[in-house]
Amino acid sequence: MDNTVEQGKTNAIISYLTIIGAIIAMIQNSEKKNPFASFHIRQALGLELAFFALGYPIGYFDSWAISMGFYIFFFILWIFGFISALQGQYGLLPIIGPLFQKLFKNL
Repeated sequence: MDNTVEQGKTNAIISYLTIIGAIIAMIQNSEKKNPFASFHIRQALGLELAFFALGYPIGYFDSWAISMGFYIFFFILWIFGFISALQGQYGLLPIIGPLFQKLFKNL
């Protein structure tokens, strides 16, 4: 495994542990930018912000199937990102991962 990946692995994992974890990982990664950690911070932050932005309107639907589908979809994306950070891989989240890399390219 690349030394860059090993150095940034802790911050990458922390970033997937709630929005507070993403903020802590951003602060820890701000001085000495690690490309691996930055990649996963962008993915995790985007996932968490999208969850909060879409979760509130989805909650107004009367159907439990729509709400449950939404939660399962985001949980699967979270698992995918978390496991790729654990394994030391650059794994874009399906569907929305490239968008997060473009939106948060300065992180």
